[in-house]
Amino acid sequence: MHHDRQELLGYLESVATGLSRIRGINETAPITEGTFSIQFDEWDWEIGVGLYGLYRHACQTGDLDLINALADWYEWQISRGLPPRQVNSTAPMLALSFLIDDVERPEWEALVKDWAEWLMTGLARTEDRGFQHVVKERMNDGELWDDTLFMTCLFLARAGKRFERPEWVEEAVYQFLIHTRYLGDAKSGLWYHGWTFNGRHNFANALWARGNSWITIAIPELFSIVETLPPATHRYLANVLAAQVTALEKLQNDEGFFHTLLDDPEAPIEASATAGIAYGISRGISLGVLPKSFRPVADRAFDAVLGCIGDDGIVAHVSDGTPMGHSLDFYRQIPDIPAPYGQALTMLMLVDAMARFASSRHARVS
Repeated sequence: MHHDRQELLGYLESVATGLSRIRGINETAPITEGTFSIQFDEWDWEIGVGLYGLYRHACQTGDLDLINALADWYEWQISRGLPPRQVNSTAPMLALSFLIDDVERPEWEALVKDWAEWLMTGLARTEDRGFQHVVKERMNDGELWDDTLFMTCLFLARAGKRFERPEWVEEAVYQFLIHTRYLGDAKSGLWYHGWTFNGRHNFANALWARGNSWITIAIPELFSIVETLPPATHRYLANVLAAQVTALEKLQNDEGFFHTLLDDPEAPIEASATAGIAYGISRGISLGVLPKSFRPVADRAFDAVLGCIGDDGIVAHVSDGTPMGHSLDFYRQIPDIPAPYGQALTMLMLVDAMARFASSRHARVS
């Protein structure tokens, strides 16, 4: 990967603008002077992933205009009225739980606390007290999905750290452990898309790429949020991540992509998963959780995704939204569309690359 900072920033700006374009630019959205267009007309998980990427970028670069733009967006959304609480609508709370360190808004702090308490007491649970993957379309009774860890548990862990509520942190970590038990495949090291207690099975036994990417991201992010995990828990989750990435390394194709079904080289390539995996591996290396020997995997995936960014900022080769499949053909036949999560995961990947560029440049100067 050989790209200068200005080139990477150009990609990030383009992809962020593409995200606004896909979600429909709302003319009533606040417009703050600055580089990035933040006019996302929806409060949901795809936007939440992108907001977290933009917040991290603002912190890394000291971009106060971007902090203000994010604050204006949250003010606008909250004043409009937030959607019902469920797993996916929790995702934008992650960036907000960090943003309250930068803007003095007691009512936002109260919202973060109240939402975290709702996760503890109001979200439906499965057998073994797992977070049921409740979404706006359906309750998904008795089901665990692999994306729940990013969408809800990182926020709960961060809220627990921010407000010194160790029981919230403990619950977030417990969810990582219980999801590992039912979704992790001990034989391959990869993760199944879902599990249901109604029949006790993993649906199609799909080793779905985008679902796996949420795990590659979520475990390092948990380590960055909760720096004092019990040693045995830290070691356990680090080994879970290493086993997954070891398997992923063997399944990456010659162009650097991963396939929609990871273990099926005939399945379509999938850029959003490839971006998420690139980010997660790189983040894991930066945090010292993964060995540097995995860097080529992340770099090949990074370059593959860059090649998918069009002149309009839209990321190609992103498969459509994917409910739980009951056959492997279901996953193979999902069409590609311009999708906000493809933009958001690519943004995370680019933000991480810029942080590493700045760090390496600082090291050379020093």
